[in-house]
Amino acid sequence: MARTKRKRGRKPKNATDEETASQDYSTASKNGANEPSDPDSQEPRRGRPKKIMVASLERCSSRLADSKGDCTAAVKVVPSMEAVVKVFCVHTEPNFSLPWQRKRQYSSSSSGLIVGGRRVLTNAHSVEHHTQVKLKKRGSDTKYLATVLAIGTECDIAMLTVSDDEFWEGVSPVEFGDLPALQDAVTVVGYPIGGDTISVTSGVVSRMEILSYVHGSTELLGLQIDAAINSGNSGGPAFNDKGKCVGIAFQSLKHEDVENIGYVIPTPVILHFIRDYEKNGAYTGFPILGVEWQKMENPDLRMSMGMGPDQKGVRIRRIEPTAPESHVLKPSDVILSFDGVNISNDGTVPFRHGERIGFSYLVSQKYTGDRALVKVFRNLQILEFNVKLATHKRLVPAHIKGRPPSYYIIAGFVFTAVSVPYLRSEYGKDYEFDAPVKLLEKHLHSMAQSVDEQLVVVSQVLVSDINIGYEEIVNTQVLAFNDKPVKNLKSLANIVESCDDDYLKFDLEYQQKVVLKTSTAKAATLDILTTHCIPSAMSDDLKT
Repeated sequence: MARTKRKRGRKPKNATDEETASQDYSTASKNGANEPSDPDSQEPRRGRPKKIMVASLERCSSRLADSKGDCTAAVKVVPSMEAVVKVFCVHTEPNFSLPWQRKRQYSSSSSGLIVGGRRVLTNAHSVEHHTQVKLKKRGSDTKYLATVLAIGTECDIAMLTVSDDEFWEGVSPVEFGDLPALQDAVTVVGYPIGGDTISVTSGVVSRMEILSYVHGSTELLGLQIDAAINSGNSGGPAFNDKGKCVGIAFQSLKHEDVENIGYVIPTPVILHFIRDYEKNGAYTGFPILGVEWQKMENPDLRMSMGMGPDQKGVRIRRIEPTAPESHVLKPSDVILSFDGVNISNDGTVPFRHGERIGFSYLVSQKYTGDRALVKVFRNLQILEFNVKLATHKRLVPAHIKGRPPSYYIIAGFVFTAVSVPYLRSEYGKDYEFDAPVKLLEKHLHSMAQSVDEQLVVVSQVLVSDINIGYEEIVNTQVLAFNDKPVKNLKSLANIVESCDDDYLKFDLEYQQKVVLKTSTAKAATLDILTTHCIPSAMSDDLKT
């Protein structure tokens, strides 16, 4: 008979469950208190994690029972997921290259959040050129028709509402929190990639600065986070660890050299949009100072202008002619302060402890029509002006705010006003490289001399016998008609329609000239419209 070989060593004593749990918890508490154990004096014990977890849960439960919730301070506050909705939108974009038509409709989905006053916020680009908007709550199978109350193109925020009372049952609006600090935890909630269930991604605030808003072509305060923001997250809220909304997801950086960089519209911008709507009954926009400025970091530059060593500011290079302050401020003025806040030589102002931000942030906190005290240094004197703030008037607008594009046709010549959507339609997303230099120069550097000034071009020439020899004219600016400067598209259409001269003479860029016999040109227009199935010679906004 074979004998069973016994292992050497003393047989361990069986411990009771209570003693084991107590030993395990005390060891975990020690290690959790940053007291490292000595590997030479203590053997590693197997199976401890499970017992530690049980002991910890039981201990916390007993505390809750005894102290009525003292452990709740360690529990993370869960944000209100019911306030996050899915936004369904059907878009019908205008065809800027053929302005009498519209493109084929398409659908998109994004996210939104319920705020007070039976309103929902989402991104402006989520409902741009909408023909129908629907909202669906979490856990619901019903889509509710929504009405768009306001669209803020600059800040990329839109406000919606639903008339059906059933939509508002059982939901509570989100609460807005304060502006987070760097490294504060944030949770982005939404419906990315068209999913039907809520997605949650977490990260921290990695940067806070004045950002370029892609949709609005403006610069406003923004938060950079390292949480994933994908297509469909647009319009969804970002919560802090207290369950309060600190921003709205709206764009991300896609580049081969970067990872996990997303951007959030912070609460100051959101609240500005809401209060602007409540104050004026419509969205009026973020005002600007209306100046282009230069840094004053060079000591010789400051000395040549007579500035003292304790004086700091930025030098005005140009002033927009349409800005209200164009009558009081002058080029080469040095802006020392805005509303009592001193401006440094690099154009920044104190923001929070250890942080600085561009002084345009102070301007963006104002509302259209507000006044601000601007202190300037001019000819060795310090002057103060109470200037009125207004919205930006661009010669080439970044948006046409949901309106259809304007056009006018005479003798096959299609005239239209240039905008950024028009350039993108003609030359693609890389229009800043592919568009004609003359148009780009006016888009980037020229300023409107009046509030109704437009950049009018011959978009194309619809070929006909009347315009032989002019077929190759494309996207060329119209400078004058019958020796009268062209101010905008509507004035051009009016003077052409009322012209009783023998000839229609158009002066174009690059010293080109177009001459047409008036009677023949007007008679041929109707046939050209019929041939190309164009309903009218001009858009509806030019007829009024």
